[in-house]
Amino acid sequence: MSDAPHTARIKAFLILGAPGSGKGTQGKVLGSIPRFHHLACGDVFRSLDTRTAIGQKFVEYSSRGELVPDDVTVELWHANLKQRIDSHQFKPEIDFLILDGIPRNVEQARFMEPHIEVLKVFHLSCPDRTELARRLRKRALKDNRFDDANETVIQQRFATYEAETKPILDYYGPDRVFGIDASQAPAKVLYDIIGGVMQLDAWKELEKMKV
Repeated sequence: MSDAPHTARIKAFLILGAPGSGKGTQGKVLGSIPRFHHLACGDVFRSLDTRTAIGQKFVEYSSRGELVPDDVTVELWHANLKQRIDSHQFKPEIDFLILDGIPRNVEQARFMEPHIEVLKVFHLSCPDRTELARRLRKRALKDNRFDDANETVIQQRFATYEAETKPILDYYGPDRVFGIDASQAPAKVLYDIIGGVMQLDAWKELEKMKV
């Protein structure tokens, strides 16, 4: 079998937004629709095989309580992606990749550039941080993650997003950023995302294939 799917840049969409904006929810729903494959950053680390060389690199940093460097994070992500292609979970010739939680900063976006062609960044925007904080507290309590419901923790997550993740919007530029009001009902947010996808030439080409 040709390894072309591994070397060709994969058509991808990013879902970007502050904590509590609904990225994970939208990514999971989209991933359940044929021709979309959802890959969240959390999935990469949860499925990590520590027996591999790249898995050992991760253990090396995490065992010291250090943050995993951006290049290693992207290497882990890419290894996971190749695994999904090899097992036919993800077919890049006919599926769009939906990314959520990665890239987390501009440096990761640069490292990922050789592997993916980002067609659109769906920016789930909600200037009302009070509403986002309410959602985060509700989710933390529902999942019994009481530390995550702490106001200081929530504000720190917002600050990290503003400083590290939001600059990704400038990196990809206004032509590729599609703003969506994240304060709407989740079904309406999904409707807006799908509407944005269906405007793209890449989607129209896929429709012609009748896959």
